[in-house]
Amino acid sequence: MPAAVFQALPDLVAVCRVAVDIRQIDVQAASRHGVLVTRASPGFAASVSEWVVGVMIDLGRGISRASASYRTWGHATPAMGRELRGASLGIVGYGTIGRYLASLGRALGMKVLVSDPYADVDDLALERLDLPTLLSHADFVVCLAAVTPGTLNLFDRGAFSAMKRGACFINASRGDLVDEPALLHALNRGHLGGCALDVGRGHDQTPSPALARHPLVIATPHIGGLTPQSAEHQAMDAVRQVEDLLRGCIPDGAVNAEHASRLPRLRGVPAGGLAQDAGK
Repeated sequence: MPAAVFQALPDLVAVCRVAVDIRQIDVQAASRHGVLVTRASPGFAASVSEWVVGVMIDLGRGISRASASYRTWGHATPAMGRELRGASLGIVGYGTIGRYLASLGRALGMKVLVSDPYADVDDLALERLDLPTLLSHADFVVCLAAVTPGTLNLFDRGAFSAMKRGACFINASRGDLVDEPALLHALNRGHLGGCALDVGRGHDQTPSPALARHPLVIATPHIGGLTPQSAEHQAMDAVRQVEDLLRGCIPDGAVNAEHASRLPRLRGVPAGGLAQDAGK
């Protein structure tokens, strides 16, 4: 939704994003034209967190690697694994997913470390650290930070060098947070024990082919939040927001309510009439 869309649609009142990420919407342009922008609330905390736990187990036990070896060669070599119990889980970004993942980590007997300069960490069972210290102590580092101008390439060569030798890196947030040549370098020189990526700088935010093919990488095509429960939550949240709009109310997911000068056009108009107009 670039600025040209808002320029071309003088009758547009609102844009409802059935997702949390609104970076593809020019919110400033929408505000200039008086268009309300809303987004769904996050309903994927359990889904993404379970994906993270799954790949941590896989990284620690070599499950997918052994399975692939059996398919290709008909045999696999046993390798000593590592338990999650007693390992240190470093969570970078303590938002909705980070909080849920922290509870799962503790339930598995992990020591949970958190780094987020903007979040309140009120759970006394967690250890809050600055990023360099967390990187040097965590056995599994999970990137859940938000993408901002200040976090682009947050994980660069220096960050990967600061990680414990043999530690595993997991990205379940966005590819823009990772300097991919730096990650490849850390993998190729054997500093990292493994990596799991659900996102990257490939097509549609999927892992890039160069990283996805690496023998130390577990790659999935952006499926962390792809479960029926997660999809239903965001879809129904969008439905509730449309319902609010048809009542002339500002939904909870609004991001520029103070600039929604076109919203009064909906007030006093029967919902049925609006629905009919929208279908034309």
